[in-house]
Amino acid sequence: MIDPAAVTDINTLVDFCALRDVDTVTRESVDMAILFGGSILAGGDVLAQAVAANVANHYMIVGGVGHSTDALRDALRQELGWTDLEGRTEAALFDRYLRDRHGIRVDLLEQESTNCGSNVRNALAVLAAARIPHRRILIIQDASMQRRMDAGFRLHAPDAHIVNYAAHRTHVTQADGELDYSSPPIGMWPPARYLSLLMGEIPRLADNESGYGPAGHGFIAHVDIPAAVTSAYDALRAADIATPRTADKRWADT
Repeated sequence: MIDPAAVTDINTLVDFCALRDVDTVTRESVDMAILFGGSILAGGDVLAQAVAANVANHYMIVGGVGHSTDALRDALRQELGWTDLEGRTEAALFDRYLRDRHGIRVDLLEQESTNCGSNVRNALAVLAAARIPHRRILIIQDASMQRRMDAGFRLHAPDAHIVNYAAHRTHVTQADGELDYSSPPIGMWPPARYLSLLMGEIPRLADNESGYGPAGHGFIAHVDIPAAVTSAYDALRAADIATPRTADKRWADT
C-alpha cells in the first residue's frame, strides 16, 4: 500500500529531475538538437516535433549500449512489434523509430557512449569532428536523467547555452494502493523502474564525496538540490518504497 504522501514525494523528484527550460520545444531556435538514447520512446516523438518545427540547424541522436538499452528494445517489441533488435544501439533504434514512425532522418548518430558522462563527451567530440557550430544546444533526455545531463554539459561545454526539455514529466498516481500513471507516454517505464531511476539520481547529483559533483567524482558541474527534494528523497528511503538504481560496472568509463 502506497501512502499518498509518498506519491507527493515521488512527484517532487519528478519535477526536480525532469528539467524543462521552456514550455514547448517547438518555439526554440538552436544550432543543434540532441536526443539521448536513455529516453523512453516518447523522446523520439519530442525530437520529431522539433524537426517539424525546424527549431535546429542540425539534429543528432546519442547512445550506444547501457543500462536502458534492453528496456528500449522491450518497448519497441511491445509497442511496434519489432523483433530484430539485438545488438542494435540506442541511437540506431531511435534512428529507425524516427524514420519508420515520422519519416525523419537526423544528421548525426553517436553509438559508442555507455553512460551519461560519455554521452556528453562523445556528443561534443562528434560535433567538433563534424565542425558543426553548437553554441546553443537543445537536449532531450529521460525525465529521470535530464538534470544530470544538463550538469554534464555545464561541466564539459561551459560556453554553450543549453536548452533543457525533458522527454516527459510523468507524474505518478495511486490506484488500488499501488503506484500507477493516469496517462503514461509511449514506452513509459514500469512504475518500479521509474521510481528506482528517480531515487538513484539524488545521490548522484549531490556535490559531496560520494556524489558526481566537483566535491566527489567530478563527473558533473555543481547542482543545487532544494531542501524539499532532499526531504522527499529521505522520506522515500525511510519508507523503504524503492531501492535507488545502483551504477552498473558494465557501463562505467574505462
